[in-house]
Amino acid sequence: MHVGNGVLKWAVAGALAVLLGIAAGIYSLRPQGVTISSGTLLKTPRTITDFTLRSSSGAPYTRADLTGHWTVVFAGFTFCPDVCPTTLSELKAVKARLGAAAGQVHFLFLSVDPERDTPDKIAQYLKFFDPAFEGATGDTAALDTLGANLGFVYAKVPGATPESYTIDHSTALILIDPEARVVGYLTPPFRPDAMASDLQAIVAAAS
Repeated sequence: MHVGNGVLKWAVAGALAVLLGIAAGIYSLRPQGVTISSGTLLKTPRTITDFTLRSSSGAPYTRADLTGHWTVVFAGFTFCPDVCPTTLSELKAVKARLGAAAGQVHFLFLSVDPERDTPDKIAQYLKFFDPAFEGATGDTAALDTLGANLGFVYAKVPGATPESYTIDHSTALILIDPEARVVGYLTPPFRPDAMASDLQAIVAAAS
């Protein structure tokens, strides 16, 4: 999480703590027998309500785009100086280690900076990591609603000029199943080998 002013930093940290409290308790994913070392699986999957964003291709991105495959969601922004590029690089490494499961796991970069992150900007940014990574964003109202639904938080932190603001945001990754339900969170520090192993086990158990 980027460090902004004290009030915003603690507000975001507090909201994330609430989120992790809700998610607490290791869950053996149905089919049974799966536990993970890189995060927490929910006892009960949480349904995602309908939403409409704009994908990095410019097309609408909706709940339907999350169905039929597993999705790892990372909420960030392209102007992020450290956490976001590091996390996306780690996700690239995770994808490279997935083997046969790679085709069943999608990676979505969700920008929480719609003022600066146009679909084209997001698409160009993701090319530095993996052109197959999906990207999307939406207006503030849509992002706020989706954040409450998925369990991520973010806050704009003013800079020296109106254009130089940054964004405090959750760093946990959100795991979504093929029925478009939140089933868990992968939490830092991210270890690509462990994350890939966990995702392979989840995909295999659900097959």
